[in-house]
Amino acid sequence: MRSILLAGGIALFAALLGTRVAISLLVKSGYGQFIRDDGPTSHHTKRGTPTMGGIVIIGSVIVAYGLAHLMTWTAPTVSGLLVVYLFVGLGVVGFLDDWIKISKARSLGLNSTAKLVGQTLVAASFALASFQFPNERGLTPASTFISFLRDLSWLNLPLWLAVLWIVFLIAAWSNAANLTDGLDGLATGASAMVFAAYAVVNIWQYKQSCAAISTAGPQCYEVRDPYDLAVVSMALAAACFGFLWWNASPAKIFMGDTGSLAIGGALAALSIFTRTEILMGIVAGLFVIITLSVVLQVSYFKLTRGKRLFKMAPLQHHFELKGWAEITITIRFWIICGLAVSVGLGLFYAEWLVGQ
Repeated sequence: MRSILLAGGIALFAALLGTRVAISLLVKSGYGQFIRDDGPTSHHTKRGTPTMGGIVIIGSVIVAYGLAHLMTWTAPTVSGLLVVYLFVGLGVVGFLDDWIKISKARSLGLNSTAKLVGQTLVAASFALASFQFPNERGLTPASTFISFLRDLSWLNLPLWLAVLWIVFLIAAWSNAANLTDGLDGLATGASAMVFAAYAVVNIWQYKQSCAAISTAGPQCYEVRDPYDLAVVSMALAAACFGFLWWNASPAKIFMGDTGSLAIGGALAALSIFTRTEILMGIVAGLFVIITLSVVLQVSYFKLTRGKRLFKMAPLQHHFELKGWAEITITIRFWIICGLAVSVGLGLFYAEWLVGQ
């Protein structure tokens, strides 16, 4: 447990201190957020708030993960390194998007094609690498099975389709996190809860691993490197939590696409490597609800030739336009996220308990 606790403590400290330094540097450089004119008018007061704070989250996780292994003199695993790779890779795509917004003084960054190409290249390389590096038990970090609480034996995909499935999951979760990042602290707080939940999932899978021959029971988990995934999950949760200190309303800094795309990638990677791809849709239910609000809004608009289902999408802006205070929306959405996390963890544990 030392590596997990060290990763969490270091990431928390690095994010708390690093974000304060980043705010000063970004303010001096004039790297502030540009606000859409068609959004809620209350957001116009946020114009000029430093953005690209996701750099701090990414840096904190890298430092925490590296130092946790160095201080315990343990080697990082392939699974852990691949999660970090996807996390950083999508963060780079988000950084380019943020940089264009700032340098060209506009609210739009990379065009949709360039952004999609960048996400796809990172996702595809991650997916292909995830089916390499088998361990002594023949397990690779990812599985060709679609998974819920563990691999579903009746949903085994051919390798090419499994790669496409992983690319889809990464695109879905990175965009879901991006859509959720619309209010001060909303995505950061929700992400901290989900990553903390996955630290619990990974610790449990490590304790009940099929690799532990002496203690493996009938409901053991065939998962590669669960302990190291717990280290990464805790670092992610703590980094988000530390960043939240400065990102809570009224935000002193925004994570930008740098942070939201990176976080979405980490969500996807953890769901894939823990064999809980569908379960993530429950644990991170808030992200799903917000994304569905956009899908429904666009679909309804096209079907009805111009009518809107919500005042504005994503969903958090609908409630803003209804007159809810931003902090009220954020806290209530956090409550929804907490309930979703609780339900997801409950299902995860209940499935193991029933099989005993």
